[in-house]
Amino acid sequence: MYLYLALNIASFSIPFLYSFEKKMNYIQYWKSVFLSIFLVSIPFLIWDVLFTQNGIWGFNPQYHLNLLIFGLPIEEILFFICIPYASIFTHYAIGYFFPNLQLSKKLTNYISIVLFLVATIVLIFNTDKWYTFINLLVFVGLLAYSLITKNTILQKFYLTFLVILIPFFIVNGILTGSFIHQEVVWYNDAENLGIRLFTVPVEDAFYAFSMLFANLILIEKFKKVFN
Repeated sequence: MYLYLALNIASFSIPFLYSFEKKMNYIQYWKSVFLSIFLVSIPFLIWDVLFTQNGIWGFNPQYHLNLLIFGLPIEEILFFICIPYASIFTHYAIGYFFPNLQLSKKLTNYISIVLFLVATIVLIFNTDKWYTFINLLVFVGLLAYSLITKNTILQKFYLTFLVILIPFFIVNGILTGSFIHQEVVWYNDAENLGIRLFTVPVEDAFYAFSMLFANLILIEKFKKVFN
């Protein structure tokens, strides 16, 4: 019953404690980070509620507390605080310790254009699969925004996201049934491509990318106001 809660706490606790490290001084960005997390979580939680109500995914009551809000376990709501915080901290920590680690603008644009075209083709041919369609629609929208505005965040984020994917697949792997008897979160495979990376639907990687990239866009804007 406490597994989902424990995963949230474990994901959040170490990045939170290291936020007080004096050299990096990550706490200076807390206003920007938490405001961004709050704002981005709103559309993602609405998405979550609607998909849960329509059976596109759901939650195993054996692994979460009996406290539900709009049909979502409290742990699912905490997920949109704990996981983004840990992931965003990882992004900025890598940037702090490796300040020159980034792709060239040309290569970044090339990667973005290729991903945009591939994702667009996939979503066009999968309009009947709600998780695939909505997920990739958000993904291509954010890539289009980045290309149009010449946003530079992806020069670093494409690389840091590869690092973030390691704990992401561990946590999401457990949530989707790796190493445990039943999954914590189940998916209706009629609404996705049916392609799993271990036990994780491939769409989850795009979901995580969009959620984190949206946060980083807002954080960089808020930092100009608060810092």
